[in-house]
Amino acid sequence: MCHNEIMSQETYHIPVLLSETVDGLNIRPDGVYADLTFGGGGHSREILKRLGPTGHLYGFDQDLDAMKGAFRDGRFTFVRSNFRFLENWMQYYGQEEGVDGVLADLGVSSHHFDEAERGFSFRFDAPLDMRMNQKAGRSAAAVVNEYAEESLADILYLYGELKQGRRLASAIVKARQAAPLRTTGELADAVRPILGREREKKDLAKVFQALRIEVNDEMHVLREMLEAAVRVLKPGGRLVVLTYHSLEDRLVKNMMKTGNLEGRVQQDMFGRVLSPLRPLGKVILPGEREQLDNPRSRSAKLRIAEKKEAEA
Repeated sequence: MCHNEIMSQETYHIPVLLSETVDGLNIRPDGVYADLTFGGGGHSREILKRLGPTGHLYGFDQDLDAMKGAFRDGRFTFVRSNFRFLENWMQYYGQEEGVDGVLADLGVSSHHFDEAERGFSFRFDAPLDMRMNQKAGRSAAAVVNEYAEESLADILYLYGELKQGRRLASAIVKARQAAPLRTTGELADAVRPILGREREKKDLAKVFQALRIEVNDEMHVLREMLEAAVRVLKPGGRLVVLTYHSLEDRLVKNMMKTGNLEGRVQQDMFGRVLSPLRPLGKVILPGEREQLDNPRSRSAKLRIAEKKEAEA
């Protein structure tokens, strides 16, 4: 891994709670780990520092831009794939015995927000795209222009947690009847009259969040990843997840506490919770200093769990 390569990736994404996250993996020098959200390589770089010559790290990312920053290191393998396929790839690479730790930072990279043409932010007037994998699936423009009004309302209410979801959906449909909404600016103009002046930026961010989640099927993907992570972890292995909104956090919390996504508590005859995971400590939040230095860390929540040893 050359110095210039490390420096070139520094601005891609500032890792949130970096030391707390990597500490949470409890890295063994000879262990096998999966960073499911490689991004700019911030977390992966720190993991590699703690691995010995026989350890190995798999870095997942479906984004072509992220692949350009993959490390040249014999202990590292870049997997250009959606992390929902974690289990398949671990089998492909001969890790049938499992891995010692799985890390997922569910935040969108600063790079995506700052690259105008990707269409993730209303700060730029750009094509409505929002696809993490630019070669797959439908774009945000397709969702905005083709979905029924009721479906749009559901997406805005559920994924954006916007109480005015129905009114926003109605405004989008009305605008697209005049002309298709092709850019971030056209979408923002369509919904702005429904948003209050004092909350305009926050609510616009929620509109874009809702569309991004739908475009990338993020909630279904997260469900599949969490279930796969439990299966691929060795006993004593760690699951470390950074979430940024309540929908994600609820799923992660449920899985870590109860072993299922619905949060159903199942107990044995002695009243012990039947879950393959044991949550470690309380949820970790960024401190004031980090929130000032990196405003995108403000909504982050870090949760850590350990896979239980098999009962005799």
